[in-house]
Amino acid sequence: MMNCELLATCSALGYLEGDTYHKEPDCLESVKDLIRYLRHEDETRDVRQQLGAAQILQSDLLPILTQHRQDKPLFDAVIRLMVNLTQPALLCFGSVPKEPSFWHHFLQVLTYLQAYKEAFASEKAFGVLSETLYELLQLGWEERQEEDNLLIERILLLVRNILHVPADLDQEKIDDDASVHDQLLWAIHLSGLDDLLLFLASSPAEQQWSLHVLEIISLMFRDQNPEQLARVGQGRLAQERSTDVAELEVLRQREMAEKKNRALQRGNRHSRFGGSYIVQGLKSIGERDLIFHKGLHNLQNYSTDLGKQPQRVPKRRQAARELSIQRRSALNVRLFLRDFCSEFLENCYNRLMGSVKDHLLREKAQQHDETYYMWALAFFMAFNRASSFQPALVSETLSVRTFHFIEQNLTKYYEMMLTDRKEAASWARRMHLALKAYQELLATVNEMDMSPDEAVRESSRIIKNNIFYVMEYRELFLTLFRKFDERCQPRSFLCDLVETTHLFLKMLERFCRSRGNMVVQSKRKKRKKKKKVLDQAIASGNVPYNSRELEAVWPALAEQLQCYAQASELSTVSMVPFDAASEVPVEEQRAEAMVRIQDCLLAGQALEALTLLRSAREIWPERDVFGSQDISPEEEVQLLRQILSAPLPRQKGPEERGAEEEEEEEEEEEELQVVQVSEKEFNFLDYLKRFACSTVVRAYILLLRSYRRNSAHTNHCIVKMLHRLAHDLRMEALLFQLSVFCLFNRLFSDPAAGAYKELVTFAKYILGKFFALATVNPKAFVELLFWKNTAVVREMTEGYGSLDGGPASRRAPTWSPEEETRLRELYLTHKDVEGQDVVEVILAHLNSASRTRKQVIHHLVHLGLADSVKDFKRKGTHIVLWTEDQELELQRLFEEFQASDDVLGNIMKTITAKRSRARIVDKLLALGLVSERRELYKKRQKKLAPSSLPSGEESLKDFFQDDLEEENLPEEESEEDEEKWEGSEAEQVQGSGSHFGAPEFSTKNLGQSLHQEGFSAPLLWLQNCLFRAANDREEDGCSQAVPLVPLTEENEEAMENKQFQLLLYKLGVRPPASEQETFWRIPAKLNPCHLRRMAASLSQPEEEKELQPELEPKTPGEQGPSEEHGEGHRAQALKALWLARKKKAGLASSKEEETPSRKEQLTAAPKKRQLLDSDEEQEEDEGKNGAPELRAPGLQKKKRFQIEDEDESD
Repeated sequence: MMNCELLATCSALGYLEGDTYHKEPDCLESVKDLIRYLRHEDETRDVRQQLGAAQILQSDLLPILTQHRQDKPLFDAVIRLMVNLTQPALLCFGSVPKEPSFWHHFLQVLTYLQAYKEAFASEKAFGVLSETLYELLQLGWEERQEEDNLLIERILLLVRNILHVPADLDQEKIDDDASVHDQLLWAIHLSGLDDLLLFLASSPAEQQWSLHVLEIISLMFRDQNPEQLARVGQGRLAQERSTDVAELEVLRQREMAEKKNRALQRGNRHSRFGGSYIVQGLKSIGERDLIFHKGLHNLQNYSTDLGKQPQRVPKRRQAARELSIQRRSALNVRLFLRDFCSEFLENCYNRLMGSVKDHLLREKAQQHDETYYMWALAFFMAFNRASSFQPALVSETLSVRTFHFIEQNLTKYYEMMLTDRKEAASWARRMHLALKAYQELLATVNEMDMSPDEAVRESSRIIKNNIFYVMEYRELFLTLFRKFDERCQPRSFLCDLVETTHLFLKMLERFCRSRGNMVVQSKRKKRKKKKKVLDQAIASGNVPYNSRELEAVWPALAEQLQCYAQASELSTVSMVPFDAASEVPVEEQRAEAMVRIQDCLLAGQALEALTLLRSAREIWPERDVFGSQDISPEEEVQLLRQILSAPLPRQKGPEERGAEEEEEEEEEEEELQVVQVSEKEFNFLDYLKRFACSTVVRAYILLLRSYRRNSAHTNHCIVKMLHRLAHDLRMEALLFQLSVFCLFNRLFSDPAAGAYKELVTFAKYILGKFFALATVNPKAFVELLFWKNTAVVREMTEGYGSLDGGPASRRAPTWSPEEETRLRELYLTHKDVEGQDVVEVILAHLNSASRTRKQVIHHLVHLGLADSVKDFKRKGTHIVLWTEDQELELQRLFEEFQASDDVLGNIMKTITAKRSRARIVDKLLALGLVSERRELYKKRQKKLAPSSLPSGEESLKDFFQDDLEEENLPEEESEEDEEKWEGSEAEQVQGSGSHFGAPEFSTKNLGQSLHQEGFSAPLLWLQNCLFRAANDREEDGCSQAVPLVPLTEENEEAMENKQFQLLLYKLGVRPPASEQETFWRIPAKLNPCHLRRMAASLSQPEEEKELQPELEPKTPGEQGPSEEHGEGHRAQALKALWLARKKKAGLASSKEEETPSRKEQLTAAPKKRQLLDSDEEQEEDEGKNGAPELRAPGLQKKKRFQIEDEDESD
């Protein structure tokens, strides 16, 4: 029932007498009152419903609009009211209501809107609107007022609202019939409003209305098919006629099959009693055979599901419904729309799309307005492609930037669909629009390939080159397939996705064949772990002073401190000893304040140190850490002396952090993903293998189930992709699934199967492959129950267990029940013991030595013995003071193990109070037992040197010792890092000496093991990098750190392999020093000869024999017992190598090349490795002599120095 105030207001508008409307004197105020009522309506939209039920728009507002246009204030108010009344129901309610009561109100408002749309389908109403709009557009910008712009916008909004009203599906099911929407479009055409829309779209002065115009045009063409619209009036093509004939033939065959079945079911004579039959082998509810009470002709249709009520599918699991329906309008409307499209493309498309794109990028548009842009792109480019293809007409949207814009929005919609589950259906519809635009862009580029114009084909090639190069465009379809959700995305989306993927793969395959080899971009997300450190950065590493140096510094500091401590005017000076902005609480910054005091003392800043001490005493007075409140000046000076010599814990530098990262992996850390961009050669089959997964195959099979409704092109796209997977990749077993075979069976029994020859042929091929496999693998029948991945496919075809030797064998071994029982017992026994690490105790008592700390912790959490991995975090290093007894024990242990090879290791094993390696080293330095850290390094076992050296090399001995110490420096700095590798790997280094002696054996062993594991190519790449660096350093005369940049996936995997990294450590290659560095680097201090020697140690034994100069077989008497003869042979070999190097550098004269004997010369075209030191020859000689231990460790260095010295003398 209508409200009394509303009724009175509507009565005050006027009345209609015949075709003439008589307005009341208060008509304008009544219209404004209605606008005010609409502004204050409730959530059920009661005012709107009452006005719709009273038909105010049909009986009052439209007559006022058409007959009283000269009354400008009334006309403006009526336009405002009509815009409000016709706004979409979705906009009125905010979203589609879910409650039944609100859903009823929503449908009621929608019914009234459809009545408004039908009332507007007249030429008279649109004629008034177009005349008013024409007059307003005639005004120049200097004459146009703000009210005029508002009226233009309201007229466009009114047209938009009327066109936006959805059609009544019950009335508009028939094609070629004039629906309400068609009548509206024809009224727009007769009124001339379409010409005004074209003017607004093409005029540069009217760009502010571009989004309104684009929205109106999209609503005009929302039910149209662009390809059908482009062919209107051209007659039926032969292809269309053949398609229609094929569809009719399919229907006729099905009808004939149904008639035949009905004829077979009809008996010769009528019988009310058809008889009863026992079906042997088919059990009924009990143990007896089933009794069938119908005729035998019905037996084949028997099913136990007959009569059962189908299970109701919950609403949240139902498949998404199709919302967009395409229909064929009346012929005159289609002809008008075709001409409109042609004129729009020729005069307006590029300008309007550029303006809209500018509005979108500058965020001048409303939310989700980009969907109209993507619809227009897809529609008009398809129309252009189907009518007369002219790339110049759509050049504005035919670029790589447009591809990027569409891909960005498609990715955004995809992510929002996954996160915003309540609005997932809306995001899926927007994603469908973006996919259609992307599909049309690809189709247009593909059409450009067939253009007779060379410039057009070249533009297409450039666009394809850019698209196929970027990884995001290639990964887009895989992502959409893997996250396809039929509950949100309708069948039409899947159909378009399959067709777009088919087009993309066809273009990519053709492009790869034409190019031969193609390089594309590759991105990998590498996870880095970043330790959380204190916000206040601490200046340096551990204290670089020993006790003697500190004692020398102290007297000068003591004098200054005594003066400052006794000065009374300094008692008021203070400094803030903590960082107030730090996340670390003030109570926990005491250790940091102590380090700051020590830094001031080390820098000679006595006043700052004393001031910091007094300020810290006021902040942290508890336990008198910084002295008591009544401390005397002398005691203050003594306290500062203790702080100066105390081994305080400091933040480690980047190298130490990198070395201890494996050891402290369970500390609190945050993960950072760093995207590494590289290039690689593209392989089409490798890319196709990405589609060989169950999620992609299931999406294709889901669409194949509706093969009767699919178009012939859609079925072809499905079969082509499945054929690529089954035939090209030889993965037929991906389709060995029971639901797929049921689908094939339904296809074979289809009476119209002749129309699907491609499908039938493919189904027979898959079934043949399955039965051939079933003869070899009887378990294939059981595998039919499951969807499979590539690993299962390989096991099915090659045999179960064939993957055990692959990468899966490198995984952590599984826990046996006995190991789990032992682990549980050890944990329950030692978990409550204080002062020990329970995980370390478990590792010490476990029988399996292959278990790591991380594996034990994770399995304890898996068994439920611990709540989280964080329960086993290692305690941070705190300031732990050494007692006097502990210092005496440390001094005694140092004296005991001072002569051993591993002083520090033996001390750590024997000491009572367990402390870290760094704390023990600091204490030994503080006690003055050692003067520098290198004295505590593990001593390497050196091989015995010969008793005498040949004359001519004795003079180099002293000078070469300095060179040896200088080149040993990198090893000593990284020795602690090497010791933190796994024990089995570190033991290979035990017998090694310097960098240039025995470490070659460990690198050889590592290289051979890496060769056996399949790292031959990365080792060859590393060898070439070392050779190249050596040659560059020889030519340039200067050296700098050279990064090792892996450009292939194989090399990247090798650089992440632990054993390969250990090999790099052995060779002296430096790891990334900080988070700013990504790659390993060849240090600048390694000279060219050293680099060549490192590269030679990576060769295979058979390669070394080829690379060695043939010196030894030609040297007579090398098997003799005399050492001097062997040394003479080495001197000759060094002379030959020296001449070879001079010949390479172009410095040797022809006379010098002729002087040495024939057996001292190298081959005519020596390889790079033949210029290295003859270490392998010496090893071979010593192996033949049976005395490898008589080799001098420093001999190779001396020979190299001799060559360099002779070069300088020349």
